[in-house]
Amino acid sequence: MAEYSVERIEDKRIENGKTEYYLKWKGYPRSANTWESMEDLHCPDLIASFEKSLIKNKKESMQRLSSALGSHGSACSKRQKVQEEDDENLTGFERGLEPSKILGATNSSGQLMFLMKWVGTGHADLVLAKQANVICPQVVIQFYEEHLLLYNSAEDLKDQN
Repeated sequence: MAEYSVERIEDKRIENGKTEYYLKWKGYPRSANTWESMEDLHCPDLIASFEKSLIKNKKESMQRLSSALGSHGSACSKRQKVQEEDDENLTGFERGLEPSKILGATNSSGQLMFLMKWVGTGHADLVLAKQANVICPQVVIQFYEEHLLLYNSAEDLKDQN
């Protein structure tokens, strides 16, 4: 049986509510690249690295756009307003913000979601837990540690009932 291993992640999309990555396979030509669902992958380091590069590239693009538009006077304010409106339609990690803390969790959509607070903003978004596990595992661990109930003995369990 042939073993497939991921060389790099080249792209990302969301299909039917599921995150998929476009993979370049080691030892295979680019024509063999495939879209694979996030839950089928076993390369969290590559996923985290790819997600961080997306955030970095977005921030750099925004900075270039901001400095380019800054020299155009009133056109700048109009474009900036349009950009801000577009940013309001983005949610979760798509905005390129750094996760600060998980405020809560829900599965009301059929999938586990975290209510994520972001560094430097007063906003919070629902994000897929599967994404958060890959992009910011320490924030997820901190949330679980804060909400974990520990019982010292069987007596503690009886007291809870």
